[in-house]
Amino acid sequence: MRLLVFLIRSAALTFALAASCAFAAAERTVLVFGDSLSAAYGLSPPRGWVELAAARVAAPWKVVNASISGETTAGGLRRLPEDLRRHKPAVVVIELGANDALRGQPIAAIRANLEKMISLTREARAEPVLVGLMIPPNYGIDYAAEFRDLFPALARKHRIAFVPFLLQNVAERRELFQADQLHPTAEAQPMILENVWPALSGAMKKAR
Repeated sequence: MRLLVFLIRSAALTFALAASCAFAAAERTVLVFGDSLSAAYGLSPPRGWVELAAARVAAPWKVVNASISGETTAGGLRRLPEDLRRHKPAVVVIELGANDALRGQPIAAIRANLEKMISLTREARAEPVLVGLMIPPNYGIDYAAEFRDLFPALARKHRIAFVPFLLQNVAERRELFQADQLHPTAEAQPMILENVWPALSGAMKKAR
């Protein structure tokens, strides 16, 4: 009798371990690689759009937020290889460039950095999602237009999932921004998620 109980318990433990390993092997990661717009600047992290996305995705998916306030495309490019190795994502959301543009960095350099990040993501066998951004015309209308247009051009060139504008339906509403008039409030975060979700969910399906 004791032998039978032992065998049953051993079989149950083996099954549980096998199931756990199978789940771990099947787990898929979305890596969000952005700046303060994705880092929930000025908010508690659970209220940011990335954490809202994490709450929406279903197993085996999970969301890892590697966004850093103040990040640039150059800084992101330096960090990305290590984060790809560490998290082994199936999908990478690239939301960078605004800080470069607000500092008047050359559009060609921003484009080159984003393009390298797209290539690194694909080399890691992950699906890139490029997030479109816009800036006010601080450096002139032509500069702002060139910055806006580089995102859809890159998405078309590389045939990748694309969010046309992160702050669609938010940017024109002052009440949806914090006192600095740069960072969206908690009330804006669900709207931002809805802007990202079509491209993100499409990339997740493609990565299956």
